[in-house]
Amino acid sequence: MSQNRSENTQSPAAATPVAVTGAEGFIGSHLVEALVATGQRVRAMVQYNSFSDFGWLETLPQDVLSEVEVVLGDVRDPGSVTGLVKGAEAVYHLAALIAIPYSYRAPHSYVDTNVTGTLNVLEAVRHLEIPRLVHTSTSETYGTAQTVPITEDHPINTQSPYAASKAGGDRLADSYHASFGTPVVTLRPFNTFGPRQSMRAVIPTVIGQVAAGERTVTLGDLRPTRDFTYVKDTAAAFLAVGTAPAADVVGRTFNAGTGGEISVGDLVALVGKLMDTDLDVCEDTQRVRPADSEVMRLVCDASRLRAATGWAPAHSLEEGLEHTIAFFRDPANLARYKTDIYNV
Repeated sequence: MSQNRSENTQSPAAATPVAVTGAEGFIGSHLVEALVATGQRVRAMVQYNSFSDFGWLETLPQDVLSEVEVVLGDVRDPGSVTGLVKGAEAVYHLAALIAIPYSYRAPHSYVDTNVTGTLNVLEAVRHLEIPRLVHTSTSETYGTAQTVPITEDHPINTQSPYAASKAGGDRLADSYHASFGTPVVTLRPFNTFGPRQSMRAVIPTVIGQVAAGERTVTLGDLRPTRDFTYVKDTAAAFLAVGTAPAADVVGRTFNAGTGGEISVGDLVALVGKLMDTDLDVCEDTQRVRPADSEVMRLVCDASRLRAATGWAPAHSLEEGLEHTIAFFRDPANLARYKTDIYNV
């Protein structure tokens, strides 16, 4: 990162920027890279902290960072949000509390960030007349699949406080489009994975433990199936809905996923094969969700997104896993993680 640790790393650019909340996170940092690669200037909100820590943005190449203005703030604060989005041509709203287990412990904080934070973004976009807002949802709002593959018309069935808070943000986004004509489009990614993901997710948990030398990996329930999408494909989906003609996407919700599914148990076996390691699995009851809260099956129908924008995933599960394994095998990257504890 630049040696200058001031709040704004770059002077204001002549080009109209796009704004990203949650830019320091896993998907957010990849989206920032993707936006810069298309020639965009990016104004990136990082949650305020006294260490001036910019999260995963710290690891981006300098030629990428030269096109990024980092702003410390908080989506829970209306003033922070207004300052971020003012003058932007588009806003990508990714800031959220995401860990499902922690939502059992601290549900109020999920409402504050995922519902009130989204309200603040919607209000700022509405009053400043920003041309496009891309709001981030999650496949967890569907709950366990009632029909497969899951289309956007599948019933919403929130089985955790996290999912409920995200659904609340989604409903606010829908209501602002209906009530005020706010130009919002909602993207609902299915289980994104890849480099920089936190250890609270299953793929980095498995790969990180193996990269650290473990041969017995500790997990929760092995039965649930998921539709895993490589992070660069998810970032491409954000770009697709953020740049498509308004008539094709505004006011609509789009799933983003591969259409394939794999159980956690089979995923462990696949990772072991790709890492050339025989793995044993130890089930930790601390990591098992309450029975009625566990989402047992998620598999995506992304045909609406494909029809509207032409988006399709460019990476297979195996290709994405190979890239992720290479990331965790780099000692500098692995050192950023605590592989020996349960990351909530």
